[in-house]
Amino acid sequence: MIGPVALNQDLRSLPYVAPRADIERPRLTRHGFASGQPGKSGTSALPHVQSLLEKMLTPIPNMPPPLLIFAGTDRVGSGCECRPPDTNGDVGPNHYVQTVNIGFRVFDKSGNPLTPFTTYDSFFAPLGTGNPCGNNQNGGDPFVFYDQIADRWVVSDLGFDSYPGPGPYYECIGVSQTPDPVVGGWNLYALLVDPVNLDDYPKAALWNNPQPGGAYFFTFDMFNQNGFFVSVKAYALDRGSMLTGGPANAISFEIPGGDPGLGASYRLVAANFRTGSPPPAGRDEMLLAIDSPGSGGVTLTQVKGWKFHVDFGTPANSTLGVGPNHAPNSLITVNGFVDAFDSNFNYLLVPQGGTTQKLDTLGDGIMTPVVYQNRNGTESLWADHTVLLNYPNGPTAVRWYQFDVTGGNFPATAGQQQDWTNGNDGLWRWMAAIAVDANGNMALGYSVSSGSIFPNISYAGRLASDPPNNLGQGEAVLISGSGYQTSASGRWGDYSMTTLDTDGTSFWHTNEYYATTGSSWNTEVGKFRFPVVRVPPTPRPRPTPPPR
Repeated sequence: MIGPVALNQDLRSLPYVAPRADIERPRLTRHGFASGQPGKSGTSALPHVQSLLEKMLTPIPNMPPPLLIFAGTDRVGSGCECRPPDTNGDVGPNHYVQTVNIGFRVFDKSGNPLTPFTTYDSFFAPLGTGNPCGNNQNGGDPFVFYDQIADRWVVSDLGFDSYPGPGPYYECIGVSQTPDPVVGGWNLYALLVDPVNLDDYPKAALWNNPQPGGAYFFTFDMFNQNGFFVSVKAYALDRGSMLTGGPANAISFEIPGGDPGLGASYRLVAANFRTGSPPPAGRDEMLLAIDSPGSGGVTLTQVKGWKFHVDFGTPANSTLGVGPNHAPNSLITVNGFVDAFDSNFNYLLVPQGGTTQKLDTLGDGIMTPVVYQNRNGTESLWADHTVLLNYPNGPTAVRWYQFDVTGGNFPATAGQQQDWTNGNDGLWRWMAAIAVDANGNMALGYSVSSGSIFPNISYAGRLASDPPNNLGQGEAVLISGSGYQTSASGRWGDYSMTTLDTDGTSFWHTNEYYATTGSSWNTEVGKFRFPVVRVPPTPRPRPTPPPR
């Protein structure tokens, strides 16, 4: 671990260091390199018939329209012109921070940019040339989140020379010194994840335990130089120390990729605390993943749950899962689902209007975030992933869950679950991110496409009072696409993000789309909110008027 190194400079005055141009690493999956061949899908030979069916079958939507939308960074503005953008963002009391490959930009909450696009090569330069983070070798997969307990910001991305390549492989991490991400300063860290294996698809989460300072959790899919999935690494970083500019005191575990089963821990995602009561003191962090079969079309029926016990005072007391290979603590039974790839492990299944070029489903793992909420003593985890319906024809759907984890125990079955299809309208939905507001209302933001429409950004949700197992408020469009992606790689995502405002009720979503046909992506940020339900006051009694 290198750092902390202080960055005490206004982001607007940082020297610009251009990112490496046009980074597009091979798409990595737990089954090796993903196929680049387009797969079969249920695209109708008569697009006008499909379009008519979509209109006839769509439920009446009750989702509120966007309160605000504004353009995020696009491919040209990113400098590296990477593909895909890896769009991510979060919101605080006064700022929205969006990150894409390979940098970030700070906006006010009206969508006005407060900084230019800050490349991670510029941002992490103070770490020095002895590591890839400070040596202009930031490699993408960015992440940002707002720490609402401390009123701070955390950003991160990968640091490495090349892949395949000799390594080493780092995670570059910045923690703001103050609530102001523009002028308040940052503390920077370079975490050595592995000397020879790539730490792909990092995801981060906030947890308030162990007391008193809590932890920042990071998970990584590890790939060898031949592109094969070998393990998952999970890290706990000492949040209390990092918030005061101290060392990260990392505690880590590695789950072998082949034990307890191929890919059982792949795309492991730690739960993130955002709203409601905090996890009770002593509550271990919880993480989720889904398994993957050895071939396409296999029906799966489990979500796997891990507990990560962290002791920064005595690291040897820390544990992850069960036994020396860190097997999951629990196997949660869910409705059967099929991962979104075909028998050749091809993920290019999602059709687009106007072209035969398909898009990547990324349909083999839990999406970020996994949301923890404690409402009146009932603890829940909310999560989602992409599934393939009617294998192998499709479409894809967003499978979402609510798990009751009251008392820190995983349930035997899901409390709520659904494959969201908006009334079986035939559209392909994928690349979702989930959030829950202070009232227990839930929303998902995601991508939507079909053979008759361009990819768009949409969102759907449910009120806490809606009947279970359904997004009862329907769907709304955040922004419609005006073109399709032409790149033969079909890369999309690799993720989006839905987060909750500090007001406790407003949702913010950011995702990619195409404003024009081509290979240059755009991103959008939007805000929406369910109507606040107020209980009418009890009428005051009035005396009965006398008869006339």
